[in-house]
Amino acid sequence: MRILSGIQPSGKLHLGNYFGMMKPAIELQARGQAYLFIANYHALTSVADPARLRADTWDVALDFLACGLDPEKTIFFRQSDVPEVTELTWLLSIVTPMGLLERCHSYKDKLAKGIPASAALFNYPVLMAADILAYQSHIVPVGRDQKQHVEVTRDIAVKFNNTFGEIFTIPEPSIAETVAVVPGLDGQKMSKSYGNTIELFGDPKEARQRIMRIVTDSTPLEAPKNPDACNIFALYKLLATEDEAADLAARYRAGNFGYGTAKKALADKLESTFAPLRARRQELARDPDRVEAILQHGAERARAEARRTLDAARRAVGIA
Repeated sequence: MRILSGIQPSGKLHLGNYFGMMKPAIELQARGQAYLFIANYHALTSVADPARLRADTWDVALDFLACGLDPEKTIFFRQSDVPEVTELTWLLSIVTPMGLLERCHSYKDKLAKGIPASAALFNYPVLMAADILAYQSHIVPVGRDQKQHVEVTRDIAVKFNNTFGEIFTIPEPSIAETVAVVPGLDGQKMSKSYGNTIELFGDPKEARQRIMRIVTDSTPLEAPKNPDACNIFALYKLLATEDEAADLAARYRAGNFGYGTAKKALADKLESTFAPLRARRQELARDPDRVEAILQHGAERARAEARRTLDAARRAVGIA
């Protein structure tokens, strides 16, 4: 079984990225042949600074490797290192209805936010379809808000197969029902666009300062508190063992326990959890040739599969 995931390099990765995508993606290594790519072509729809894009792409590579991605089990690569995908995008676009792209939520949402309606933004789902279909992916793990991307890919693949013959595997979305919504500092979903994030590998002192700004209610110190209604506890529970979470929950309910103490417990748990990963990341950062070799090896493996798919598609349409 082939499983494909991708992530855009559009800023520093945070706890929401880790629990929402990174940790589940790394765990896929045990389920089948995993492909994981850094979607730097996709990032071009929102990032216009080349130096920032290069830096963010490199940071994503370091972050994933530090967090436990095994390049022997996962084919890990930069999207731009597999040029076959861009040609495949064109071949898929010849069977993609305009109406299908016009109905895509991501396109309409970005227009509503004032993002210019470029051709790249409009065609974004076709490139995504090429990302998925190039490797004959069976499973694409996504959140519920991204399920439409896989549905569009399926529609495009079926249309191409019906027109030119059975070339593409029809992928299935895998909706992770148990992935928690990670709250940000303000209680909204943690997101770079809200400015409410806690970076994975940011400065520990800054992370602690940000944690101390987490919004709480006005329950008095001496009163019992409901841990299940507290954003601090929601974050702590993601990092802690069951026994540690149960112990902190009991302290909430007993009263005479302040939110400031809970914030310090969260900051300590964050640091103890990510300190060894930070050390691993620093080690990798000191050996850029090793990291580049991992990405190039992943790209070679990805290109071999994408080349087979592209050659079949080229023969099917009559240009090979």
